[in-house]
Amino acid sequence: MKRTHGLDEREMELVKLLMADCQTTGDIRSKLKKLFAGTIEQMLEAEMDEHLGYEKNSVAGNNSGNSRNGYGKKTIISDYGECEIAVPRDRNGEFEPKVIEKRQTRTDEIEQKIMQMYAKGMSQCDIENVLKQIYGAEITQGLVSRITDKILPEVNEWQNRPLEAIYPVVFFDGIVFNSRKDNKIVTKCVYSVLGINMEGQKEILGTWISENESASFYASICSDLKSRGVKDIFIACHDNLTGLCNAINSVFPKTKNQLCIVHQIRNSCKFVPYKDRKAVCADLKKIYGAVNLDDAEFAKEEFREKWDKKYPNILKSWDKNWAELTVFFEYPQEIRKIIYTTNAVEGYHRMVRKFTKSKSIFPTDDAIRKVVYMSVSEISKKWTMPVRDWGLAYAQFMIYFEDRFAA
Repeated sequence: MKRTHGLDEREMELVKLLMADCQTTGDIRSKLKKLFAGTIEQMLEAEMDEHLGYEKNSVAGNNSGNSRNGYGKKTIISDYGECEIAVPRDRNGEFEPKVIEKRQTRTDEIEQKIMQMYAKGMSQCDIENVLKQIYGAEITQGLVSRITDKILPEVNEWQNRPLEAIYPVVFFDGIVFNSRKDNKIVTKCVYSVLGINMEGQKEILGTWISENESASFYASICSDLKSRGVKDIFIACHDNLTGLCNAINSVFPKTKNQLCIVHQIRNSCKFVPYKDRKAVCADLKKIYGAVNLDDAEFAKEEFREKWDKKYPNILKSWDKNWAELTVFFEYPQEIRKIIYTTNAVEGYHRMVRKFTKSKSIFPTDDAIRKVVYMSVSEISKKWTMPVRDWGLAYAQFMIYFEDRFAA
């Protein structure tokens, strides 16, 4: 029994006609290209009939006030490559085709492919080359930019969408890009806020671009979250960006700030040569790996006695930030393992970097917004499950933040 792949009789007849004239896949593509162009032209003719109110060469058109006025040639880019089509015109210049609109030179499928390639991290130059190789189509980088600009309203809508009232855990972190400004290359930081909602799902709450870090900028991020519906954040996790703790608490005064232990260890190891690093890290682990705060403080004093004379700067930083570094000791293990590090948002940023590695310099902030948003869209598709053991963690959040669940 022959397979028909779900084709009906009329479609099978078309297949047979193609088979009669085609010997290679190139022949098939050439035929389909002609069929595509011919179909578009027939659809345009039907639209013109509808517009005028009578068919071509019909006597009903006599003295009707408008009539056909020949054809204009137009080249469009489709999945089959560049196709030249004849577009009918009317004498009054009122015909507005729908299947291929005026000034439209690409089918929707091509624009979607450009969007998909851009979202996958391909540069504008790469997209231009791919389209030329596959479709034989000349598409400039400027055109690619204009096509991808169509997503900016969607970016703005996403950035301003309403958020949930409560997020048990929120992570703050930034990623750096190079951008052009006044013919100079400047560093721009994109700050991302990743929230874990009540269902345990990860969600990027928004992204904000800044050239300079400041407490007022962080406060504006928190104010934005609040204006979009966030009423409470139980625990905020970050790597101690200057002024961020105060900025968060100025908007969400009940929020606990947990500094990233992993960042703290990295910063501590900057002071230590390689020969001592393994031993120092092992003793630091006794601090953050302690069962409770009392044991952590005891381990810290042991570390001080052993290493403070040789590396005095290590515990200066731990002492200064001790209250925020040890928040996780207030909670059971189910919550601790979620909040003691900012790996969740750093892992997200590593994925963003994969999507943007082909783009060394961005021409504008909007170019950064586009690619980051498209990266978020692609990455979020993989976030289908709640964080590990969320049911157990949620039960503990219910106990420790009972009064705020009801708020």
